Amino acid sequence: MKRIGLVLFALVMGTAMVSGDTVTIRWAYWGSQARIERSQKAIDLFQAANPGVAVNPEVSGGSGDHFPKVDTQIAGGAGPDIIQMGGNIGDYVKKGVLLPLDKYVGSILNASVIDPSAIASGTINGHLYGVSTGVTMPALVYNKSLLARVGAPSPKVSMTYAEFRAYLVSLKSKLPAGVYPMQDIGAMSSNSTPFGYWTRYNGTPLYNAATNTSAVTAADAQKYLELFKDYRDNKLVPPADIAAGFAETNADTSAIIAGKVVIGYIFTNGLSGYQAATKDELQLMEFPGAAATKALWQAPSQFYTVNKDSKNPNLAVKFINFLVNSPDAAKVLGNDRGASASTTARAAGLSDVNDQKVIEYLKSAGPHSSLETAHLPNDTELNSTLYLIYQKVAFGQVTPAAGGQQIYEMIQRLIKK
Repeated sequence: MKRIGLVLFALVMGTAMVSGDTVTIRWAYWGSQARIERSQKAIDLFQAANPGVAVNPEVSGGSGDHFPKVDTQIAGGAGPDIIQMGGNIGDYVKKGVLLPLDKYVGSILNASVIDPSAIASGTINGHLYGVSTGVTMPALVYNKSLLARVGAPSPKVSMTYAEFRAYLVSLKSKLPAGVYPMQDIGAMSSNSTPFGYWTRYNGTPLYNAATNTSAVTAADAQKYLELFKDYRDNKLVPPADIAAGFAETNADTSAIIAGKVVIGYIFTNGLSGYQAATKDELQLMEFPGAAATKALWQAPSQFYTVNKDSKNPNLAVKFINFLVNSPDAAKVLGNDRGASASTTARAAGLSDVNDQKVIEYLKSAGPHSSLETAHLPNDTELNSTLYLIYQKVAFGQVTPAAGGQQIYEMIQRLIKK
């Protein structure tokens, strides 16, 4: 009877569940079907090596779905054991949601083989809260096969903004009706990343953590909105109503995979998932202007973190250590969550052609990068609000000048919040 009560309690609480001789931990993450398949292969390997352990994946299509769901679960006392985090990890540390992992280092978690910069990226207020899943970089992705079909040349890996616009104009004349040169990367729920790139390129970084200030003015934000208004007015990106039809949370909701645009935006770790969704060959190129300004950056793709209320934190950390450091896990996960920061994982070698493309891109774009700008506080709210303001401008409800003022006021509000 006591055993039944324990099982029922675990089911209600939704964390480490005990059934017979099996202990189950829950792993919440977001990603495409390709990521789900890769992750399941890693789970299978871990379970085979650890009899009596089950890992239950809880997957959302994108981060915009993932965090609201996780927040609801945590508020109800039923949060997952392992939570995939992004640049908003600091917000969750402030909320007191995450478990410090320091006491596991050297025993369950082998941090000695992980690049020091990767460890530093998950260390907040002197404590390790997140283990980097790998390194990634922002990139533009283009459909090389489509360009060949319409007789258009492939773009150069590095271009200035003037060269890039001229390329889009030349490409427009070769495309069939209903296909546009580029995705409207501002019309994304995660568009703070391309906006962050623009602010770095523009010489006005989004946030300075040391001074708790932003260099972005209303006029700077207006320039960003005017850049894409120009593209939209000249049909270099889809009209607002068409762009809004693609959530762009992963390959399954992407305009480039749907064949509506030639060039899209991803992080490098997403290439395999996008390539798996199309028979056309995809290739990577830099954001325009990166070579001159070093406005690109290398960043932790995501973080593996542990819920402080997990009923089995030792097992959760053991699984994280496997995902990050195991050569066997590296072979099935590839670069999907970033190029590995672990020397033992990298030793496995990656033969996948898409992983090789990512490595080549990192070699090219790496010299055109600089230290990542600190994330603005309340990162999730930044994404959602910036998206709404951008859409108001795209649909002509407000002018770029008014939108720039709203973005400026939002940034100031989030800093002071």
